This record gives sequence, C-alpha cells and structure tokens, in this order.
Amino acid sequence: MPRRVVRRLAADAGLLAVAVAFAVPLLWLVLASLDAHATLRVRPPTSPTLGNFSAVLTDEITFTPMLNSLLICGGATLLTVVCAALAAYPLSRFRSRFARPYLLTILFSTCLPITAVMVPVYGLFVQINLIDTRYGTALFLAAAQLPFAVWLMKNFMDGVPRALEEAAWTDGASWRQTLLRVILPLMGPGLAVVAIYTFIMMWGNFFVPFMLLLSPEQLPASVSIFNFFGNYGAIAFGELAAFSLLYSTPVVLLYVLISRRLGGGFALGGAVKG
Repeated sequence: MPRRVVRRLAADAGLLAVAVAFAVPLLWLVLASLDAHATLRVRPPTSPTLGNFSAVLTDEITFTPMLNSLLICGGATLLTVVCAALAAYPLSRFRSRFARPYLLTILFSTCLPITAVMVPVYGLFVQINLIDTRYGTALFLAAAQLPFAVWLMKNFMDGVPRALEEAAWTDGASWRQTLLRVILPLMGPGLAVVAIYTFIMMWGNFFVPFMLLLSPEQLPASVSIFNFFGNYGAIAFGELAAFSLLYSTPVVLLYVLISRRLGGGFALGGAVKG
C-alpha cells in the first residue's frame, strides 16, 4: 500500500476517533433524557419517556434560572460589544507608539485565572453593594470578556477599507456617524462573531455567578444545574440530561439564526472601486 494512502487512512482514523469522542457525550444526553432509569452507560432506553423533561420544566428548576441567564448574559454581551467597538476604533484607525503595548497588556489580562481575582472582586462588590445583584454580575462578566473582545473587534475593523471612512468624512460625517453608519454595518459578521463568542463564554460560566449571587431566585441556569448533583453521589442522570439539552438550546438557536450572516463574509471588494 502506498505511503500516501497509509497516511491518509491514519489521518481519517484519527479524525474519526475525535468525532466519536465528541459524539458519544451528546448521544448520551439524548438517550439519557428519554430514560427514566438513566445511568452513565450509553444505551437506548427500554421505554422512552418525556418524564424527565416534565420534571424539570418548572419555574424553580428551569424557567427562572433560564430567564436569569438570559438577562445576565444578554446584558453583559451587549455591554461588551459596545465597549469593544468603542475601544477597537481608535486602536484600528489611529497610529500610536502605545497601541501595541496597550494591546499586549489587555491580552495579558486574559491570561489571569478568574479564581485569582475573585477574592478582591468579592470584597469590592460587598463594599459598593453590588453583591447578589444581576446587574453587578453582568458588569463583571462583561469586564472579564472585554479584553479578548477588543482584540477580535480590532482585527475585524482592520478589514474595513479606510477609503469608505474618508468618503464619509468628506460628506461631513463625524467619527460617531462614521462608526455607527459605515464601519459597524460593514463588519456585521465580525460583530456576530464577537457577540456569539462572548455570549457562549458567559452562558457556561459557573464560578462567577456562584460567587457573586447568593439568593436562589437570582441564580442563573449555569449554577442551578448543580442542584441535580445530590448528596452521597446520588445524581438524577435523566433529569440532568434533560436540563442540559434545554440549557444548550439558546446557544444553538443563536448560532443557527446568525450562521447565514457568518458565512456571508464582508464583501467589500467592490465598495472601493470606481
């Protein structure tokens, strides 16, 4: 057998192994959510039932935590995208000797583990009365995701031709009007990428809301999922799988709704001709 064929078969086998490693947990979620006696084994349910979904579809278990997650993550995502756009604009359009050191500094801040800053953040939130508030938690999540969002936003903003911005200035537009009416509409896919990445990272964050939110009615779904892990190793696997599927639904829907926009590209080639 030729060496090229052997390498190709080995690469295909490796990719297949990786695909199976990702597919098996997802398959377990689907099968366990329909099994009244689910365990850690991946097996078809003997008598499929929707009882696990009926058990978790309550205000206390699902609806209130999901609403809290949407409010916290949605508000934090909006704040992050707005601040990232305002910060990326001067970094992309103006030349300065401090631009690169500034970018490297904010990139370094993303390397700090969140556990290293939670103790001073918790003390600060207690002093300024932001502890156990959804807007305070959203503010910290936005601040934690902002450095990487600025990097992403600047890279996408660099792809917008300066000629379009200069043409808007010639017509009398201010920098605010240029940013809102020219640059941001043209970098729609970039905004979508930043928004989706930020929302997904916040949606799955457990540690921050677990530390900053104390009242059970304030907890998001990423923390309330901990309730399915009982004492002495007793875990409601079926209900856990059903809740996990419901918990992942908003992220999947968000990606499906924006996937067409992501694949459209910038299409700016003909905008600067003529």
